[in-house]
Amino acid sequence: QVQLVESGGGLVQAGTSLRLSCMVSGRALIYVGVGWFRQSPGNEREFVAQIMDDGTTTYYGDSVKDRFTISRDDVVNTVYLQMNSLKPEDTAVYYCAAGTGMLWETRNKYWGRGTHVIVSS
Repeated sequence: QVQLVESGGGLVQAGTSLRLSCMVSGRALIYVGVGWFRQSPGNEREFVAQIMDDGTTTYYGDSVKDRFTISRDDVVNTVYLQMNSLKPEDTAVYYCAAGTGMLWETRNKYWGRGTHVIVSS
């Protein structure tokens, strides 16, 4: 049984920062990829970031490169998404995901329920 629980979403002003957390239950997931997707109304679910079990190999979607940073703390089984220089277009529901391989490719993923991020202009 695997559970992903997101937290940290909220309403913020453009140009500010926010940190999302994904608490992961299930030690096996620590050896695979964990990351974030987001989805806003009318758009497809978009890959945001991923971090591998080594804690150093990361991947980012083009729209968030140089602004967002993903990290993980295996002591508390939590993956973080530090979101800086937020823009109104970052407004979305952010979902934590976990699976083997590249998350944007694999069809077999575990999902959290999501946390809302709203960035006002």
